[in-house]
Amino acid sequence: MFTNKFNDLLDLGGIDKSTLQTCKLTIIIDQHIALTNELFCTAQELGTRFLVRSRFDRPTGQGDHKISEDMAQVAVQGLHRIEYRGGRGEPCEALLEIKYGRLSVRAPRGKHELPSALVLTVVHAQERDAPADRAPLQWKLITNLPVESASQAVEKIDWYAMRWKIETFHKILKSGCKAEDSRLQTAERLTNLISIYCIVSWRVFWMTMVNRAEPEASPRLAFTEVEIEVLDKLRPGGRGTPGTLSHYLIKLARLGGYLARNNDPPPGATVIWRGLVRLHDVVFGVQLANRVCG
Repeated sequence: MFTNKFNDLLDLGGIDKSTLQTCKLTIIIDQHIALTNELFCTAQELGTRFLVRSRFDRPTGQGDHKISEDMAQVAVQGLHRIEYRGGRGEPCEALLEIKYGRLSVRAPRGKHELPSALVLTVVHAQERDAPADRAPLQWKLITNLPVESASQAVEKIDWYAMRWKIETFHKILKSGCKAEDSRLQTAERLTNLISIYCIVSWRVFWMTMVNRAEPEASPRLAFTEVEIEVLDKLRPGGRGTPGTLSHYLIKLARLGGYLARNNDPPPGATVIWRGLVRLHDVVFGVQLANRVCG
């Protein structure tokens, strides 16, 4: 199980440790002010794992070095090619140089209640031969997960890359489905509701991602015949190759407020879920008019 909230880790303090041992919990957190040794120590006490993108260049050893200085002395231990989307949604590639090592990371001054140092694994990924028109891609990760080879270091980088997807899914769950606004008063009912919301959130998230991964696929992969017909009526023409999945997902996003200008990036989850709500309302009206339902 993955989580990306420091508060989630603190909430686990009230759970019996034997309960935590029945599942593998990994805390994945981006650069944040909560990136402190309190997090590291709490995770160690609870027996959980963490993977944190470091924002601060922390002191190491006896306090006379920094993480960046120590890692600069480490040889490149592997290469990893990644694919990503540029600012306008265009597909891009980058080659990352991978370094990793065990360092004694010291606690900040004044934190006398914490251990003076923790031995943790640091993973650095730096883009090789980055274009001159932008800064090189880089990730500086700190973890208590085992990293003993380049493949394990790449695995942790891939895990961290999932953080954005985890956050997007939870954004849909909370902002789109309004899961936190529920007033159900029993755990059973709340569990059933969240289960349904998770399915809806997954569909919105999947539609957002598949538009970028498989734009030329058939629209029937995501839409029914009635939905395709309604989208053609509501948003004739439009961007993208006619008859493709991307063409119809852009129509859907336009229902949710997406402008679909030539230089706009691919539609995000917000306009997809707004469009999906409107589409379902219209489809329901069409079915009522044709006496297909109700």
